[in-house]
Amino acid sequence: MKRLPTGLLPSIALEDSGPIYQQLADWFRRAIAEGRLRPGQRVPSTRALAGELGVSRLPVLSAYELLHAEGYLESFSGAGTCVAAAIPHEAPPAPTRRLPRVVAASAALAPRPVAARVAAMASPPQTWLKSQGAFRVGVPALDHFPHAVWSRLLSRHARHVGSDALIYGDTSGHAPLREAIVEYLATVRAVHADTAQLMITSGAQHGLQICAHALLDPGDRAWVEEPGYPSAHQALAAVGAVPVLVPVDADGMDVATGVRRAPTARLAYVTPSHQFPLGATMSAARRIELLQWAARAGSWIVEDDYDSEYRYGGRPITALQGLDTDARVIYVGTFSKVLFPALRLGYLVVPKDLLPAFRAARDALDTCSPMLPQRALHDFIREGHFARHIRRMRMLYAARRAALQAAIRQHLPDALHVVGAEAGMQLTALLAPELDDIALSRRATQAGVSIRPLSPCYRGETRCSGVILGYGNVDEDAIEEGVKRLRECL
Repeated sequence: MKRLPTGLLPSIALEDSGPIYQQLADWFRRAIAEGRLRPGQRVPSTRALAGELGVSRLPVLSAYELLHAEGYLESFSGAGTCVAAAIPHEAPPAPTRRLPRVVAASAALAPRPVAARVAAMASPPQTWLKSQGAFRVGVPALDHFPHAVWSRLLSRHARHVGSDALIYGDTSGHAPLREAIVEYLATVRAVHADTAQLMITSGAQHGLQICAHALLDPGDRAWVEEPGYPSAHQALAAVGAVPVLVPVDADGMDVATGVRRAPTARLAYVTPSHQFPLGATMSAARRIELLQWAARAGSWIVEDDYDSEYRYGGRPITALQGLDTDARVIYVGTFSKVLFPALRLGYLVVPKDLLPAFRAARDALDTCSPMLPQRALHDFIREGHFARHIRRMRMLYAARRAALQAAIRQHLPDALHVVGAEAGMQLTALLAPELDDIALSRRATQAGVSIRPLSPCYRGETRCSGVILGYGNVDEDAIEEGVKRLRECL
């Protein structure tokens, strides 16, 4: 530790680590902001200060140059270097690399104000995410992903990357990829759209945020499923919209109740093919009823089709968007569940008259998604790897779903009541009402098991206790062991 004696300047302390020029610049900023150095006050020459500190003159020169550029110091012929006269006598605190301890302590005691809507966007602590074991929700079979193929495709585009892939891309995404997705959706999901209507997003959640920003104003009411996807509430809270809780039964969202509670709601958010978290499939009657309400009320429907590729009782259910004759449905899809979550690529299918609003909202949020993964994904689809991977995963997940159901029947026949096991990569099991599913998830985390509690998916007063068990990234041996550990936790 080196110190400059008081007299010319207050004491300057240099730490043993970190660039000296940065430490000096930080010290001068703080001293000026706190009034220890006054406007017009002369400071030592670089040579003198370097000698007093016992350091090279170069870092002192660098610090002075930085402070000159920022307007803290100024030089005069024959008068040396002084604190800038333009600095106010009551200067605000200057930005530094680290806050003084007293400031950090006071900030902890008196939190500084943030936007009120942040409280509605915040989610409770998700302790189940701390465990990487069975039964993490939303994670596909990563060890069965064709890593070699994907690496080859990425390398191909990285080696031959052009300048057009290194600049900001089209707000709607890579056109060839959009065309490939449109053809896939038309074949598999009966979605009606052209390439211009499809927008690449950075995942499904990003798609929901774009929908909220493009369609909702503060105070607008929006139907949401109860129980439902918690992150949908976050997207609504971000724009100040008011959620209207609409209950879900075996046929999906109860449209009649939604009409009674908010007949002119601006938007309805639904997961009709595989309701999250209870797993119901919306019946044909409810789908028609929902579409008729949207056309009559002039409202919008956001269809989140997050894992429709995996259905074990036959072909995937036709998308709600494919039944829409009034262009009221915005279709949301993602590659996180079929490929891997870190890819961060999803898509929206938008009615043509809404495209300008959606492009403006998307441009304001993040301009465009990374181009290199989009190009690799285009080849992945066009060369047939995508379809082959889905076929393999459908068989794998069906076997793992059967293994999980068998393990529950063997080890927890009276404790868990399984619902919603016909599709996707997770199933939900109800617990006895007196059991606390959040406490159970915490105990399971300590046992190396990741289970997601059901009750936080409810926002109203009536809640069910249960667990959501993901089986996508868990082999059959780990499924058996995980259920045994869960039995011990219960």
